[in-house]
Amino acid sequence: MANKIDINTVDQIAHLARLEFDENSKPGIIKDMNRMLDFVDKLNELNTEQVEPLIYMTRESNVLRADEIQHSISQKEALKNAAKKDSDYFKAPKVIEQK
Repeated sequence: MANKIDINTVDQIAHLARLEFDENSKPGIIKDMNRMLDFVDKLNELNTEQVEPLIYMTRESNVLRADEIQHSISQKEALKNAAKKDSDYFKAPKVIEQK
């Protein structure tokens, strides 16, 4: 393994991730992070020479339908059942306030 995690590394990672740890929890975090690095090193021992890179998690592909032109409703029909409208548009309550 290239590097072991120490208290300075934990402090740097905590700063970058905007996390705060008390001094009592740092030894446990160091231990857990070193175990993670050991696990990754163990994976590096595997021979992956004949293994193709994984691009997708499944072998399924998208099944797309052909585009078909369909009759759509007119503007007048669309506005027919609107709760609030003016002559051409739907009316909705204001959701953005200016300050």
